[in-house]
Amino acid sequence: MSLPPAPPGGFRTFLHVLVNTAVANVTTSFLWFGLTFWIYVETRNVIASAVVAASYMIFVSLFGMFFGTLVDRFQKKAVMLWATLAALAVFVLDAAFFFAVGEERMRDLSLPWFWIFTVVMLAGAVVEQLRGIALSTTVTLLVPADRHANANGLVGTVQGVAMLVTSVFSGLAIGFLGMGWTMIIGIAALALTLLHLVPLAIPEERKAESEAPGSLVDLRGGWLAVRAVPGLVALVLFTTLNNLFGGVAMAVMDPYGIDMFGVEGWGIWFAVASTGFIAGGAVVAKRGIGSNPIRTILLVVIALGLAGAVSAVRELGWLFILGVWLFMALIPAAEAAEQTVIQRVVPFEKQGRVFGFAMTFEAAAAPVTALVIAPVAELLVIPYMRTDEGRRQWEWLLGTGESRGIALILLLGGLVCAALAVLAMLAPQYRQLSAKYRAAVEESQAEEPEQVAA
Repeated sequence: MSLPPAPPGGFRTFLHVLVNTAVANVTTSFLWFGLTFWIYVETRNVIASAVVAASYMIFVSLFGMFFGTLVDRFQKKAVMLWATLAALAVFVLDAAFFFAVGEERMRDLSLPWFWIFTVVMLAGAVVEQLRGIALSTTVTLLVPADRHANANGLVGTVQGVAMLVTSVFSGLAIGFLGMGWTMIIGIAALALTLLHLVPLAIPEERKAESEAPGSLVDLRGGWLAVRAVPGLVALVLFTTLNNLFGGVAMAVMDPYGIDMFGVEGWGIWFAVASTGFIAGGAVVAKRGIGSNPIRTILLVVIALGLAGAVSAVRELGWLFILGVWLFMALIPAAEAAEQTVIQRVVPFEKQGRVFGFAMTFEAAAAPVTALVIAPVAELLVIPYMRTDEGRRQWEWLLGTGESRGIALILLLGGLVCAALAVLAMLAPQYRQLSAKYRAAVEESQAEEPEQVAA
């Protein structure tokens, strides 16, 4: 399969796009993390925080194909500008609503104001995900093929820095300033990214009508593009395994951390753990993801599940932070491996829809798991583990402490995730996709001398 040649100075342009997207994502995550922290601080209810977090992922899943189709239909810079403008407008509207209603009335979950405020912020956060798909396709557009894995590793490193900054400042902002000032800071930062993006030139040829998607939500085109590559459906399922445990973490990680460290302390310690994301991304940026990225994905999922399983076997702050650090360090390798495969085996003009298709299924896994786990944890497991019988039955494995119910959820979720990844390595689709990727690499390497000669 022929990939578009990278333009002169393309990697430098990619770095500008990467940093701009990272700052925009920091802003969105800053506001969304702040809202999640604020909800749990006000309610101390696992279900409430899990429902809000899961709703975000559900909407990302629902809009994945629509976003992917937009990326394939229009030029990448235009898509990024529209996404930033839309998110900025939504956040400004939500901030005005927040100050008009007042923070005291907004805290009352029995009134509609809190839910209106949350849904509007959800809309702004979801729109910003459109830029993530566009960023993945700019790797193919701007970066030479042999550096795709390294570029994807840089994406992971920058995301790690963004997560670190986000967690620290979200926790501190909610703890010391409140939700109102948190929104003002976020809106100002997003406006700066728009000013940087407007003059940035991203070279891209206009698409021929035959290459453009036929509808605004080209689900059929995305499905056909995925089905055209043997084993690509399996790749999406393999990566979805990573998000299954992510759903468990989504439901219980923040409550566990806030109970252990307090909201300000958890924001700081989560930032410390987020350095794992930076370290993992840096390793991928320097060394790539190996000769078989599909195998890399599944090995990472196994290690990720095991890290999550042991992170809370004792109620020790250092053990939990170490487990979260390992969890973060492994994620960039899995994401970079998936992106590298898609960038290699899918034609450039269809990559947006394939990334959108992958987002649809992968993003759905975490909230579905979270919405199942959160009620089970809140209503059954946590109360049971606070009884004398529950403590006696599990103390040999999980020790003692106030949050042993959450620890049991993390242990079982991690072990199930690892077991599913082991089974996936035995599937025939694993071997099919591995062979397809090797063939694409060999074809690309054969074309390079011809391009140089031309």
